[in-house]
Amino acid sequence: MHRRQLILSGLAATAGAAGLSACASTGQTSDPAYPIASDQQAQAYTADELIAAGSRELGIAAEAIGGAVERIFAEQGDRPTAYIAGEEGSGAAGVGLRYGRGALHMKDLSASQEVFWQGISIGWDVGGNASRVFTLVYGLFHPDMIYRRYPGVEGSAYLVGGLGVNYQRADGIVLAPIRTGVGLRLGANVGTMAYSRQRNLLPF
Repeated sequence: MHRRQLILSGLAATAGAAGLSACASTGQTSDPAYPIASDQQAQAYTADELIAAGSRELGIAAEAIGGAVERIFAEQGDRPTAYIAGEEGSGAAGVGLRYGRGALHMKDLSASQEVFWQGISIGWDVGGNASRVFTLVYGLFHPDMIYRRYPGVEGSAYLVGGLGVNYQRADGIVLAPIRTGVGLRLGANVGTMAYSRQRNLLPF
């Protein structure tokens, strides 16, 4: 009888270990520490809140940014958990560079968090622009997880006072920058954007 109990205990331990291994293999991202299950309850922004904030940050009418915000909401099918308000400069002649600085806002943060970004692109792209940027952020449940590299495909046509949108994605986080600025930039490019805690001169 004692031997039978030992055998049953051994089988239970083996089954428990297998169950734990199976659970560990179902993670949705390559980083097992993110997202944290409890963090997925992070408060999200409504379209009205973002239209009001975007109008204030970009210095344009609510009606102008409203169309862009509503389009992003429709394409993403969810509400953003954060936004970044800032400014940037960029230029291109086949190879393009972009540098920016802003503040990350989340409802769960007592204060905004500073963020820098720098990127490089290659493609049919000529011109330059200085822009204010208002970025909607999806799938971000902890502010420090914003700091990574995001691949992106951008099609842009900047005119004076123009406004454009593109997407950047990495590990379940989606960024949708809305840009308005002064200058002329025409073309389409493929590149990456790196977000960091401090300014980096190298766009890699």
